[in-house]
Amino acid sequence: MTSRELARAAILALQDKKAGDIRVIDISRVSSVGDFFIIADGTNSNQVQAMCDNVEEFVEKAGGKLKNREGYSNGGWILLDYYDIIVHIFREEDRSFYDLEHIWRDGDIIPVGEL
Repeated sequence: MTSRELARAAILALQDKKAGDIRVIDISRVSSVGDFFIIADGTNSNQVQAMCDNVEEFVEKAGGKLKNREGYSNGGWILLDYYDIIVHIFREEDRSFYDLEHIWRDGDIIPVGEL
């Protein structure tokens, strides 16, 4: 399973739960932590947790192995680390506060449709 295929599975899972503003950043040339960051948001903690559950289900079915999950209990920012892809799911207000897109601006933004 390639990192692109896992990223596609994660994106489909997020879209299935009506995630807001899904962004994909190719970080492979600027970091050794993985190939892609996937960032999305939800309107409340329940939606954020539902998106997380869906990503775990879709990516596992696609052959991905979860290395680490953080932040599930509070539902403000959940991080799912699948080695080559890292999924960040935020509540809308938390996403703007942490602004990962700015922090990782040296990576390449990949349109969701290109995966």
